[in-house]
Amino acid sequence: MTSTRLDLARYLELLTADGERLATVATGNLTAAVPSCPGWTVADVVQHTAAVYHHKITSMVLGDFPPEGEWPQDPPADQDLLQWFRSSHAAMLAELGARDPEAAAPTWYPPEQHVAWFYRRMAQETAVHRVDAELAADAVTPVADDLALDGIDEVLDMFLRYGIGCDPDEDTQPFVGRSVVVRTGAHAWHVTGTPDGEGQLTLARGLHAADASVSGEPSEVLLWLWNRRPDSAVRIDGDPVALDAFRAMMVRATE
Repeated sequence: MTSTRLDLARYLELLTADGERLATVATGNLTAAVPSCPGWTVADVVQHTAAVYHHKITSMVLGDFPPEGEWPQDPPADQDLLQWFRSSHAAMLAELGARDPEAAAPTWYPPEQHVAWFYRRMAQETAVHRVDAELAADAVTPVADDLALDGIDEVLDMFLRYGIGCDPDEDTQPFVGRSVVVRTGAHAWHVTGTPDGEGQLTLARGLHAADASVSGEPSEVLLWLWNRRPDSAVRIDGDPVALDAFRAMMVRATE
């Protein structure tokens, strides 16, 4: 399977568009409940996303993760929440544009310790939270196909295989010896539960026989993996035990 990675300019284009869409949908709708984030309103989504931008900006500026609370997490006195979001979004774009993508930068994913990682992660973060705001307004639009394909790869590799599979405190036993293939178009990802080795989960890119499968349009599959779409949005086939265990791991991976 060919790489799903996008050109950095494309990540910036999508980060720009999805941030603008998030702000637009949130306008006049800040108190609405977000069904995909129980207990949150649209205001919480907006504030969280802006704070994430500032955490990443501060990490790049310091060259290290900032101490807890040592980055902006609330609007300053002279800005309301949406003004702060827009300025935070613009600051994120400016920070990325001002840095060499290959320059060293601290990330939570050890294999990728460079600025380019933030292009991908922030584009994906913004797309998912844009959908959160849209769900609250009952006005969901699809994630762009190319970003959704790359997002499927990212969430299965970084959040599931690495985040859950490499954490000794995570219980993956219900999935040991089972496998699920995730498919969209010509792209497929094969996830297997393993009893030992470097991690508790393995991820193979490409179509392989599996106990169960999840398939559909790129955006729908991505949002299902992120627990933003119901089972009816995708096609689910195969062993229900494998599917239930896989779904439970994905919920933990994307919390």
